[in-house]
Amino acid sequence: MDNLEKKIIVAIDTIDINRALFISNAIPGVGALKLGLEFFCANGPEGVNKIIQTGAKIFLDLKFHDIPNTVSGAINASLKLCPYMMTVHLSGGYNMLKSSVDMVSNFSADNNMKKPLILGVSVLTSIDQSDFSSLGLVGSVESQVKRLADLALMAGLDGLVCSAKELKIMREHVGKDLLLITPGIRPLGDNVNDQKRIMTPSKAIKDGADFLVIGRPITEAEEPEMALNKICSEI
Repeated sequence: MDNLEKKIIVAIDTIDINRALFISNAIPGVGALKLGLEFFCANGPEGVNKIIQTGAKIFLDLKFHDIPNTVSGAINASLKLCPYMMTVHLSGGYNMLKSSVDMVSNFSADNNMKKPLILGVSVLTSIDQSDFSSLGLVGSVESQVKRLADLALMAGLDGLVCSAKELKIMREHVGKDLLLITPGIRPLGDNVNDQKRIMTPSKAIKDGADFLVIGRPITEAEEPEMALNKICSEI
């Protein structure tokens, strides 16, 4: 089970620091804990540090997207938290992405720390083809994700946050050159559908995901460790 646990990133989808600490302590073997905008806005760097003190690796999912100088500055400030992973929006363009990669590399070298993984966000999992077209974008979601993946490779990113529905195609497209981190994962029997492009854990692993992002099925369980073990058994 241990190796499977390390493939699972648990999304801490609460702003309650005490609940987040309980979850972190209950599932010490997972690959990382994902802390997003809600948690960060409610608890700030101090809240992130409290989670880090439990021994957890942190996936800091703030999806930076702005002009290159602003994103570089934000990343510089965030790196003081020593995250394991962090995210930028690929639609910010090559210059923003390259400056992000350079900032991470330089900061890590200067501070003798392990370089965090920089992951590119392409098309949010809440967006389906109808939403995509309504934004005035031409073509399919899949073709857009491929274009943005090529941009990620050019800029030197480490991986992509990739919807399960594009996962198999993207693994064929990028080979082993990029890690694929897949949200929108729902265990068998879970019908919650706030993300339109979803998949079961076992299917996502089969299709090439390196990490699975799973939230409520674990975090809202009375016994998070038992819920995690059940998902690993399903895989």
